[in-house]
Amino acid sequence: MRIVVDLNKCQGYAQCAFLAPDVFTMHGNEALLYNPRAADEERDAVARAAAACPVKAITVEGLYQGAPAEDAWVAAGAARELSDGR
Repeated sequence: MRIVVDLNKCQGYAQCAFLAPDVFTMHGNEALLYNPRAADEERDAVARAAAACPVKAITVEGLYQGAPAEDAWVAAGAARELSDGR
């Protein structure tokens, strides 16, 4: 899984840092630091974080093993399903 955050879009809402604190962290009020190669155990948390980003600044490639590269929209759908219990 490869994570890319468009730091020009990021507004520092920190939803990602709340949902996946081992991957995303805020440095000060607006600077986001993140691990672009998060551990496999973080997949669900990363999917939720990408879905929660109000400005859709997070892109996740290869979110699911064996699947072609996925983007934040697929991650958003997966996170909605996980959070809705569907």
